[in-house]
Formats: sequence, C-alpha cells, structure tokens
Amino acid sequence: MHLKINLFMNNYETVFITTPVLSKDEYTRTVKKYTDFIEKNGGEVISKEDWGLKQLAYPIQKKTTGYYTLLDFKLDPLLVKKFEIEFRRDENVMRFLTTKLDKHALAYSVQRREKLNGKTQKTEA
Repeated sequence: MHLKINLFMNNYETVFITTPVLSKDEYTRTVKKYTDFIEKNGGEVISKEDWGLKQLAYPIQKKTTGYYTLLDFKLDPLLVKKFEIEFRRDENVMRFLTTKLDKHALAYSVQRREKLNGKTQKTEA
C-alpha cells in the first residue's frame, strides 16, 4: 500500500503565516509539525524556506505582522485535505494557501531554489 502512495504523488507548495508572538522554539515546532506530517504520510519535503517576519497587507486577528514560511513537497492528493485540516486547527497559523504545481510552476520552483542556493553559497564563501 505504501508503494501505491508513492506512485500517485503530486507536487505542492504551501505558504503559511504564523502569529508574530511565537518564540523561536514555538515557531520551529510549528513548522516541524507540518514537515513531519508530510514525511509520516509517505510524502517528501523538497524544500523549506523561512521568509521571516513580514508586514501583512491587512490586519489578521488584530495583528499587522506574521512569520511567513514556504514548503515545497510531494504528497498523495488524498492526504492534502488532512494536511489543510491541520492548518485550520492550529491556533498559531493565521493564514495558509496550498497550491498544486503544474509542470511550469514546478520548473519555476526548481529554478528559484537553485538561484537561492547559489546566493547562499556565494555569501558563505
């Protein structure tokens, strides 16, 4: 049955905003909760990007800032609803958006990651 899940995985990306009042440990635990969900259900986390604290376009729950995180992953389409239910139940998450990537979006995502990795390597050298 586990093999069947791997045959029908799609590529997705989720951007979610967590409340700005979280400590660094709480934020890390919140993000780990979602990466663990993907991996425990036979999926694969391709990349995780912490975009940091950003100004919101409009107040959400009386807050004007939030921590943005992007997850690129592969997951069985039947499990995406369960994944999103976890976001809805989490009081630390203010907003989220999950998008299925088509071949063009997937190519752009790979190109963007390579560009970011190139910048990271240059600054470390």
